[in-house]
Amino acid sequence: MNHSTISSFIWGTADLLRSSYKQHEYGDIILPFTVMRRLDIVLAPTKQVVINESQKEIPAALKQMKSFDEGSLRDKNLKKAAGQDFYNTSAFTMEDLVKDADNIKENMTAYIDGFSPEIVDIMENFEIYNVINDLDKKGLLFQVTERFCKPDVDLSPESVSSADMGDIYEELIRKFSEVSNETAGEHFSPAMVWPLRRVSQ
Repeated sequence: MNHSTISSFIWGTADLLRSSYKQHEYGDIILPFTVMRRLDIVLAPTKQVVINESQKEIPAALKQMKSFDEGSLRDKNLKKAAGQDFYNTSAFTMEDLVKDADNIKENMTAYIDGFSPEIVDIMENFEIYNVINDLDKKGLLFQVTERFCKPDVDLSPESVSSADMGDIYEELIRKFSEVSNETAGEHFSPAMVWPLRRVSQ
C-alpha cells in the first residue's frame, strides 16, 4: 500500500468524530492514536519477553551496591528485551483493549502508563489522558481504538519503514491543516511532528 492509501485510511477515522468534534480537533485524536498503533505493532514480537523481564527481581547483591540505580538498570534491561529504544510493560496490546469494551478507558490508561518514560512523555505532549477521557465521555473510545486495530492497513516495520511512517504522519498533518484552514504544521508543536524521531524503531 502506498503512503496516500494508508494516510487516507487513518484520516477516515474523522468520519467517527464529525458529530462530536470540530474539524480542527481531529488531529488531536488521530495523531496520537497513529503513534500508539505504530508503537504497538513494533513491540508486538517481544511483548511477552518484556513482560517477563519486568517481573524479574533485582538481585539483592546489586541493590546493596553504592552506585546502584534500579530504575536505570530496569530501563536498560527492558529496552534490551524489547529490542528497541522503548518498551511497554502493561499486560495489554491495543487489540486486547477492544476485547473488553466495558473497561477500555481504564485499560487504555494502564496501557499508556506501561510505556517507557520517553514514550509516556511523547503521549503526554498529545495530552493523551485528556483525549482518552473525552473520547470515553462521548462514547467514541472503543470505536476509534477498534478502527486503528483493523487489518485494512499494516503499519508494521516490515511493511512501512520508519522514514515512510514519518512521511505518512506528515501527510496527515497536512490534511488536518487543510480542513482547519491553517498553514501545514501551524497547529502542531515541534514535539508532535513525527515524535518517534526521538526513538529508533
